[in-house]
Amino acid sequence: MYREPEISEDIRQSMVAWRRDIHANPETAFEESRTANVVANALALMGIPVHRGLAGTGVVGTLANGDGPSIALRADLDALNMQELGAQAHASRCAGKMHACGHDGHTAMLLGAAAHLAQHKPFQGTVHFVFQPAEENEGGGRVMVEQGLFEQFPADAVYGMHNMPGLPRGQFAIRTGVMTAFLDTFEITVTGKGSHGAMPETGIDSVVVAAQLVNALQTVVSRRTKATDSAVVSVTQIHGGDTWNVIPEQVVLRGTVRTLDAGVQEKTVAAMRQICEGVGRTHGATVALDYRYGYPGVINTAAETDAAVAAAATLVGADKVHTDIQPTMGSEDFAFMLQKRPGAYIVIGAGEGPNDPPVHNPYYDFNDNILPLGAAYWVELVKKQLPVA
Repeated sequence: MYREPEISEDIRQSMVAWRRDIHANPETAFEESRTANVVANALALMGIPVHRGLAGTGVVGTLANGDGPSIALRADLDALNMQELGAQAHASRCAGKMHACGHDGHTAMLLGAAAHLAQHKPFQGTVHFVFQPAEENEGGGRVMVEQGLFEQFPADAVYGMHNMPGLPRGQFAIRTGVMTAFLDTFEITVTGKGSHGAMPETGIDSVVVAAQLVNALQTVVSRRTKATDSAVVSVTQIHGGDTWNVIPEQVVLRGTVRTLDAGVQEKTVAAMRQICEGVGRTHGATVALDYRYGYPGVINTAAETDAAVAAAATLVGADKVHTDIQPTMGSEDFAFMLQKRPGAYIVIGAGEGPNDPPVHNPYYDFNDNILPLGAAYWVELVKKQLPVA
């Protein structure tokens, strides 16, 4: 069963235009001024009151239709610091920046839903359209919450959505509970004693210590984490040394940790601290671990997940809404909103075939074919959560 989304042709065309304009003019974390202007101007033309300034470039539109419950629908605004290699007419005009994750499409779909809801008002209550900056790495969702998002715009529940090229178009996926991983980062500074490369015995080789740390840290997952638990520890950067014949005084390692459970997260941190201390002591070096807690896991609440499933199933049929997916080790700062309100985060299929570029790929481009379905999902969710009395 597939029901053609009830999104008018003019709104469909507007979504494509918004999406491609934003794609061609990408802006990264907390710099989304032009993008915010596009959103705010579009909402204002729909007759939706607009608030600006949360997290700097955040935009919130509020559409009320009588007394009743309130919900918040969230989309993200920012692009990534990477060079686009695609040759489409709407490719990035900004060197070193591109919409490689589909936030341009997420924004367009939510604007399309806002346009439809403002025209028809098939609900009773209040809808807040939340356009959040800085999802990629910088925690704009956390900043919006800290600056009073839900105090200024009370919501009984909050919902998010993300496109997935690996899932066929016309399908959705979601699960109750943990949906995405806890994301943390770390920096390890190894301080030894610099020396001539020909006389290593006169120093403490920070490079050797760093090399042993890289190997030892892999045992956190392979030998210190239960096989039924999930964790990833990845060293992604090594910095040290300036010339060929000098053993450097200091080497810096950086990387990321992903877990699906707060308990596993804490055990991982403890194991990393123990390894750093032990390897350093073995070699007479100082090893300092700076562990930085980042995004918590996205944890969908049961009732709101059921509501999201029902809305998606109305459009594509229950057999096309997958509720048994595994959590992803990717991360999302929508999690900060879910720490404050119940809610659910769903993925919408964007796949057309096996060769579709994945997100965060220089050839990725959001699939405009899913814009009407994404907007229709938001509309169905509002109708089910804020029914007319």
